[in-house]
Amino acid sequence: MRYRKTKLSHQLISLIVLAFVILFISLGVILPKMLIPVAEKNIYTYLSEPLKFVSNSPIDKSLLNTEIAYIYIVDNDVATSENIRQVISIKDIKKLLSYMNDDYGKFSYDHHTYYYYTISRDGIKKIAISNDSYINETKEAILGTIFPIVLSTCLLIGLLLVLWSSFVVKKIEKLKDKIDNIDNPDYNHNINFVMDDEIESLALAIEDMRISLVNQEEYRNQMYQNISHDFKTPLTVIKSYIEAVDDKIEDSNTALQVIKQQTLKLENKVHSLLYLNKLDYLKNSKNIENKLIDMEQIIKVEIDKFKFHRKEIKFITDIDSKSKYYGTVEHWETIFDNLLSNFMRYANTTIKITAKQNKIILYNDGEHIADDFLEGIFTPFRKGIKGEFGLGLSIVKKTLNIMNYDITIKNEKKGVSFIIKRNSRD
Repeated sequence: MRYRKTKLSHQLISLIVLAFVILFISLGVILPKMLIPVAEKNIYTYLSEPLKFVSNSPIDKSLLNTEIAYIYIVDNDVATSENIRQVISIKDIKKLLSYMNDDYGKFSYDHHTYYYYTISRDGIKKIAISNDSYINETKEAILGTIFPIVLSTCLLIGLLLVLWSSFVVKKIEKLKDKIDNIDNPDYNHNINFVMDDEIESLALAIEDMRISLVNQEEYRNQMYQNISHDFKTPLTVIKSYIEAVDDKIEDSNTALQVIKQQTLKLENKVHSLLYLNKLDYLKNSKNIENKLIDMEQIIKVEIDKFKFHRKEIKFITDIDSKSKYYGTVEHWETIFDNLLSNFMRYANTTIKITAKQNKIILYNDGEHIADDFLEGIFTPFRKGIKGEFGLGLSIVKKTLNIMNYDITIKNEKKGVSFIIKRNSRD
């Protein structure tokens, strides 16, 4: 289904017009009907008051007016005021009296409404009768007073709304232009708003998003360069040894061993890259079930994997069996594999693993990590201390986040500690 494109200002003008139509209907139809009960209550007072001053003698002409007529009934004799025909166009007085059976009320005759009020005293029944001209005049007077005030007020409000909407529309158009040029580095993205409102907040959020996109683009380009460099090195070595064998410069068995090593290194990099991508998928999955695991057993198995890589490295453990750790064995093995692999490159003589108070601290006595490397150290393919690229620490960070843990790095007096703690929200 296609919708017709309309400007916001046009929509607001249409809304104002609709509001005016509703207002006119309310003032022209609903309000008059609501005024009728009030006017009718007043007309009975309007009819009854003169009757109190009309004497029992023939009708005083000074009390007569064209809106109220009077009827006297004395011993079945009926007398009327001279203006009876002006008030109601009925010739048969008895027929007229047949409509007035109560002390006061109204009746319809010849498409008009008439009101009457009756007082009986000393055997004389006096009736005051009037048509609906009084009510019509009352309604006209009230509407004549209200309508100009309401109309002028609504016109003023409408004008203010139009001015305000044009101001808002201009601000929105600026935001739209900014969004259309969000990837244009030559566009001036500075927008100065007079008022600090929600649109200003939206503009700031869009600017933050733009800066984030620019940073992501720069990071992505840098990462692609780093990945290319990281993958190019083993491929160059493989190619060089193949050419060396073809030129009879290198022994084929030696070349084959080097090619196997470089191929394994390349395979590990591809595996890490795929695993990192898998972690991005798992991060958004709601099917992950973190269970209580045996951390002491996992640490023992991991130490057995690495203790012969460098025989001069001494492993020290301090594990509290009462501490509780959650996740999956596979994820924790991945974390220790990457951290201990890193430690084996930088430790001098000692690696210590402490698991106490639901916290894990991995320490090595290697060199301190410079502050400029600490910031963004978990970023994929960021150049390391020795100029290497890798995904290990990034995999560690994302795997811990999946299990609702976090990791921080601290330079000790001698060496470096990696501290793993469960997020406080749990």
